[in-house]
Amino acid sequence: MPLDQSAIIKQIDDVLGKSANVAGPAEVSRAFNVLLSAIHRLAPPGSVYVKNLKGYEASQAGGIIEMSRKLEPIRGMLEALRSDYESGYQQSVVELVHADIFADFLEMATYLLEQNYKDPAAVVVGSVLEAHLRKLCEKHNITVDKPDGKPKKAEALNTELKAAEAYTLLDQKSVTAWLELRNNAAHGHYDKYENEQVVLMLQGVRDFAARYSA
Repeated sequence: MPLDQSAIIKQIDDVLGKSANVAGPAEVSRAFNVLLSAIHRLAPPGSVYVKNLKGYEASQAGGIIEMSRKLEPIRGMLEALRSDYESGYQQSVVELVHADIFADFLEMATYLLEQNYKDPAAVVVGSVLEAHLRKLCEKHNITVDKPDGKPKKAEALNTELKAAEAYTLLDQKSVTAWLELRNNAAHGHYDKYENEQVVLMLQGVRDFAARYSA
């Protein structure tokens, strides 16, 4: 599955833009946390970015002054991650997911939830779901790309799979809800869903993938 580098880079650029030229305690705090969330969400698990981030997370205990001092170094980390993606050095969760390792990624999401990281967990589960939708499309002879060669959005695939009777209307509605939750997580709208909703999403996607193998 091709790596959607442009979507990842667009997210990074959005976060870098929102965290630039901040002033005042509220803006500094928001920028600091947005940067941390972006690196957690977009850096591959176990990467040097995630490992280095742990030291910066401790800066929150030092208050606004300490966070202000660490803001630019963290922005530098995110800019480096952007450069890696632009150069093709990183792989997305979606690219890594295949039918035979779905369980591994869902277990990763389970671990993230246990560590109270509901937002990256939601992104991981959503990535598993989108990868499975694309494999279901291949199974049902549905094209996954637009005429211009760009990949179709997951919700469009969901609509076409229901039209092809790959699964039921109830399943289609569930997939729509899960994709919306994933999109909220990916775009930093963390207040639009609760931890329990991610838990239910994880359970639902696991059951969905088991019932509709691809």
